[in-house]
Amino acid sequence: MRVALMVTCLNDALFPGTGKAVVSLLRRLGVDVEFPQAQTCCGQPMVNTGYLDEAVPVVRTFVEAFEGYDAVVTPSGSCAGSVRHQHRLVASRSRDQALGRAVAQLTPRVHELSEFLLDVLEVEDVGASFPHTVTYHPTCHSLRMTGVGDRPTRLLRAVRGLDLVDLPLATECCGFGGTFSVKNPDVSVAMGTDKVRHVVETGAEVLVAGDNSCLMHLGGLLDRQRSGVRVMHLAEVLAAQEAVP
Repeated sequence: MRVALMVTCLNDALFPGTGKAVVSLLRRLGVDVEFPQAQTCCGQPMVNTGYLDEAVPVVRTFVEAFEGYDAVVTPSGSCAGSVRHQHRLVASRSRDQALGRAVAQLTPRVHELSEFLLDVLEVEDVGASFPHTVTYHPTCHSLRMTGVGDRPTRLLRAVRGLDLVDLPLATECCGFGGTFSVKNPDVSVAMGTDKVRHVVETGAEVLVAGDNSCLMHLGGLLDRQRSGVRVMHLAEVLAAQEAVP
């Protein structure tokens, strides 16, 4: 099975450790993942702000970069959701039938990380060990667009030494929302403040999520409050092999 890593532009630019964690994790599970150099943005920022015509070349580049792979795995529920739901809209708007066919063939092979581990590899215990108290934030797109369900928490519960505690009002948005946080900064911060208050209430050492965009937002708020809670992407926890007392 040929597997490609769709690292996402945010991770490539700001959180390269997440991409490395995915590679380390998959190699440990016997998957020789490749990194197509031609990949760029999934196009979600353009689509979300109404620039669908401008997103056509981005979708075309995506198809060309990942065609020929049996599976494409990405550490982002948001970007996986964008590819699976928005690319068809963009291709349809372009009236390029060849692009439409290519998108239809490729999108079912695009998987968010937890989906790939549980649904494709059929592995729940990935051999991780992380002796810390953790709470999990289900990001909006992973929950509502991609539909990962309880896959991330199932994976976390299988990690040796990890104590997973419930996050109050977990399904409420963190307030980031991509361009929403730029256009509505005060509302974004207010929503994030509510979320981090619940995080601190759990007593967790680490806040985990499947999207670094949300973790970037919440991590900044947690740092400014000097909460002592650190943030980590799901991939980094699943790749960890710390000594368990």
